[in-house]
Amino acid sequence: MKTIIITLVLSFTGLCHAQFISTDDKLHFGAGALISATTYTVVYTTTKDKKKAFWFSLGASALAGLAKEVYDSNKELNRFDTGELVATSLGGLTASTTISLFVGKNKNKKKRRNVALVN
Repeated sequence: MKTIIITLVLSFTGLCHAQFISTDDKLHFGAGALISATTYTVVYTTTKDKKKAFWFSLGASALAGLAKEVYDSNKELNRFDTGELVATSLGGLTASTTISLFVGKNKNKKKRRNVALVN
């Protein structure tokens, strides 16, 4: 039975076409991540508020993607590409989420160091 299922699955995989991610979309993703990480660092350093830093950094990357697409759509023979806007925003979301997971964890370690062990 396993052999039949494996044979069927392998025979149908040749009919599927993988989605192609263009180099331009990868650049948009990276730019969104860079903008978001920079914004998160600046906002968190000044305010020490993780929620505000998350939303500002996500908004900054989405705004940058929107501004780039509006600028590109005004050029001749270009159109507004929502895929690139989504790629930029997803890059920002990835960076914001990743940084927010690892920021602000040192407070518990400092409290543990101040506790003395008594025998």
